[in-house]
This record gives sequence, structure tokens and C-alpha cells, in this order.
Amino acid sequence: MRRVVFNQKGGVGKSSITCNLAAISAARGKRTLVVDLDPQGNSTHYLLGKPASELKDTAADLLEQTVAFTVFNRRPDEFVHATPFKNLFVMPSSPELDFLERKLEAKHKIYKLREALKKLEETFDAIYIDTAPALNFYTRSALIAAQRCLIPFDCDDFSRQALYNILNEIRDLQEDHNEDLVVEGIIANQFQPRASLPRQLVRELIEEGLPVLPVRLSSSVKMKESHQSRQPLIHMAPKHPLTRQYEDLFRVLHGETVELEPLID
Repeated sequence: MRRVVFNQKGGVGKSSITCNLAAISAARGKRTLVVDLDPQGNSTHYLLGKPASELKDTAADLLEQTVAFTVFNRRPDEFVHATPFKNLFVMPSSPELDFLERKLEAKHKIYKLREALKKLEETFDAIYIDTAPALNFYTRSALIAAQRCLIPFDCDDFSRQALYNILNEIRDLQEDHNEDLVVEGIIANQFQPRASLPRQLVRELIEEGLPVLPVRLSSSVKMKESHQSRQPLIHMAPKHPLTRQYEDLFRVLHGETVELEPLID
């Protein structure tokens, strides 16, 4: 399964969600790949412990060969790096993605990522794509390449207005480029269960018929500690409440039964 985690708004936890769901997948024995298409490289640094600027054989290198005059292109798996965690791999980001974008767009290479990921599905059980906080060439490529889309939602009114725009953009892209893409769910992230506004916003989205997932991810300093230690929560703090929430989210996405607390008024 190819999943993209996408939101045009920054600071909503895309990289954290991508990496922690992927880490749980890998811990369950599935060969799992994270594709980092954000030039900032947060997922790359989180899982490999090195800044993207220090790495070779990156997502930028994979895409650059589609516009270069080469006789033989390298295989997509040659741009995949093993992480310190069993079964978890990364196709790292690069600052070069910024400089390459205009070339790729001019050459109409919007489908090349999908071609590469379909080949990688022969060796990986699950692929998670992290995207930049923008609707650009790379995020469109990711949405075209993916089968499922997860949308992190930071519980405030600005995020709500952005969410409607995102859903409209995805709808247009589904009609024109990827009719198989499914919005798998909206993830309420950094959720504060004792505050009235987040509960109200989530409830209203559900009442509007939007696919809000039943697991809410709490705000916790443990996530920042996870970033600092370069260890996904399943490895750094397997018994922490936020880790259990991520595990519940993973189960929901895979159709497993989960006992959840109702959204209290």
C-alpha cells in the first residue's frame, strides 16, 4: 500500500505521523519504506540521524535521472537507505529538490514517482510518503503516486479552512490524474481532550460527513524527545500513551478492532 501524508499547512505533524506509522509497520515485520519529498528533510534526519544535505543517492537523484541524458537509469532501490531499525528504510530527501523542481515540471515528469514506487512495491510491503507544506510539483507527484491519503489536522479554525481547500485540491487531482486515490482519513493531531475548541471542531467535522479517524493524537513533549533522540516512539517509549495512540491509529487503518473512548461533550 502506498500512503501519502499531506497538508499544505506547516506544523501539523506530517513527518512525525509518517515516520511513526512506518516504524510501527516495520516493527510488525513488514518491509516498510519512507519516501521523503520535503526539501527540509525532517523525516530523513529523524530516521537516519543525518541531515539530508550530507547524503547521496536521494529522492532528488532518482528524479534527476529522468531529465538527464543517460543511457541507463539506475533502479529505484539504489536510492533506498537502511535505517538503524529492522525492516525500516528511507529514500532520503535533499535540498536539491528545490532546484530540480522547475526542470521536472517543464519536462512533465509528474508520473515518474508513481512509476518508481510501483517498482519498489515488488520489494516493500508498505510505502509512506512525506510531503512539504505546499501544493507543488512534489506533493502533486505524491498524490498521483499514492493509493491512500492521510491528512493531519491541527485543531484550530485556520486549519479547518485549510482543510476544505485541501479536500477540493485532492478532488480535482482525483478526477484528472488518480481516480484510485482515497482520502483514508483526517487525523486530529496535537489534540487536547480537556479543551472545548478541539472537541467542538472535531465533532463538527464528523457531523459534516468528513472522514475523521476515531483516534486522536495527543500533544506531548515525548514527541519532541523522540525527534531529538532520532528514535520513533515505538522504539524510544513503547509504553507511552502517545505511542499507544499511534498503535491504535495503525490498527484502525488496517481494519483491526480498537476500543476507543468516545468524544466527550
